[in-house]
Parts: sequence; C-alpha cells; structure tokens
Amino acid sequence: MNWLEITINTVHDRLEPLTDRLTSLGVEGIITEDEEDVARFLEDNKKYWDYVDEDFLSSMKGVCRLKFYVEDSQNGREDLRRLQSALADTELFVRAVKDEDWENNWKQYYKPIAVGSRLIIVPQWEKLPPEAENRIPLRLDPGLIFGTGAHATTQMCLEALDTLAAPGKTMLDLGCGSGILAIAGLLLGCDTAIGCDIDEKAPPVVMENAGLNSIGTDRLTAFAGDVLNDRDVSRHIGERKFDIITANIVADVIIALAPRAKSLLGENGVFICSGIIEGRQSEVASALTECGFDIFEHKHKDDWHCYLCR
Repeated sequence: MNWLEITINTVHDRLEPLTDRLTSLGVEGIITEDEEDVARFLEDNKKYWDYVDEDFLSSMKGVCRLKFYVEDSQNGREDLRRLQSALADTELFVRAVKDEDWENNWKQYYKPIAVGSRLIIVPQWEKLPPEAENRIPLRLDPGLIFGTGAHATTQMCLEALDTLAAPGKTMLDLGCGSGILAIAGLLLGCDTAIGCDIDEKAPPVVMENAGLNSIGTDRLTAFAGDVLNDRDVSRHIGERKFDIITANIVADVIIALAPRAKSLLGENGVFICSGIIEGRQSEVASALTECGFDIFEHKHKDDWHCYLCR
C-alpha cells in the first residue's frame, strides 16, 4: 500500500495547539520534526553515542513541522479533502510515498536512552552503547504504538519500576501501548506481567517487543479490552491481584480507573499512575485519595506528574 504524506510547516510555539487541533479532527500517528526538540534531545543524551551525523543536523536546521499519513486511495483522498476544508487557514503539503518509506523514516529520531539506575531503552535497530554495558537493555520496536521511553511520563514510570520491581512480584500494565513498562518490570525482576490496552493493535506489538527481550508467554501476556468492563476483567484477569499496577495514560482515564485499580491491587501493592498534565495533578490526587489510596510519592518532570500510591 502507498501513502500520502501530509506536512504542515509551523513554529515551535504552535506545535502543541496544532497537534491538538489535528487530533480533534481524527488525525492519528502525528510526527513532530522540530529543530529545538532534536537539539535538546541530543544534548541530554549525547553520552550514549560517539558522534552525530552532520548531514542529519544540517537537514534539521530551521525545521519545525508536523507530518501525518493517509492511505493513497479514494477513501484516503476523501479524508484529505475533509481535512483541507477544516484547515482552510493552514497550508498542507502533500507528497506520495511508498509503504516502506512511511514505515521507516521515523526511526532516525530514536536513540538509546538510559533511564533510572539500571535500564537503557535501545531501539531494535541500534547497537548498545559501550558506555552502557553495565545497564539492562530493553530492546524496543514501538512502531506507531505509544511508548518509546523518550517521554517524561514513561520515564517517571520506569524510574519507579527501577526501585519497585523485584523477584516474586506480579504486574499489571493498564494502557500498555508498546509494552515498554511491562517488559521493563520483567527485566527488572518481576515474575509475571499482564498488559491491557483499548487499542487492538497493541497486543501483537507487545508480544513482538517481548520476544526481542527473550520474554515468552509464560511471563507476559497482553490483551485488548476495557478494564472498566467487568466481562473483560473476568475473562482476562479473573480474581488475580497484582503487586504493581501501572497506568501511563491521561488524567481523566486515571480518575475513572482508580476504583478498578484499587480492586486489582494486592496487599502492600503499589499503583503507579502517570500521564497527568500540569494543572490536573490536584484533581487526580483528590480522586485517588477519595478512592482510598495513600499517595506516598509525587514525581514531576517537565509539565507532567506521576503518583505512586498504596
């Protein structure tokens, strides 16, 4: 299948509101290409590679844009016309691309990322940096599923797992995405984990990433479903209780999930919830407390918040 690549050139301060606008119009798989973000990422992680391709740096000079893709088909072109009408005040540049280009052109932006004291997230196509040989590598090929280890919300969860994961413990990851948190928990010592996501594309990605880390179905399983639905919980989780539950989602979903997470948490278990944007942290904290949780740690990175509670 071929695709239409749609590019919108903008400025750094407009990236977030423009992304929100596209999302509200039903656009998925939005890619951000921003010189400022790339420079910041390279500076923060420069110790994990020996050099940076000067051609790459040159290609990013002055770049600030969003990209997304639609099928190069009648339905895809109808979607594009609808978007062009809704975005009449915004110029959209359209280019036809081959399937393999669309699938692989984003990989150049992902490099190994050390998180916490023990882990390093290594994209499948990258080598383990020599400086990180004493860390535990978590191999990952996220594709278009959320969870690469680069976002602050994911990093705070990984840092929490660094101290909480241990042999004998079980884990449940709500909104598992690429499986990064569940796989991290297992690599850090947990015995078994279950991943759940509302997106039907997530479970195959989770298990593929598990395989990259030599983790089989005896330790990790994943399913697509809604844990707010009693039928899905009964079918996939049953009466099991978990030592660690993670939910790296958004504030509204965490508030809704809190009672269910409490019912699934074992004695002395810990609920790690992240993805809480600045301005919503007090609301989420109140909901957790009202549900009976005791918040014992509050992490804050960039504009995001993470709570650890019992």
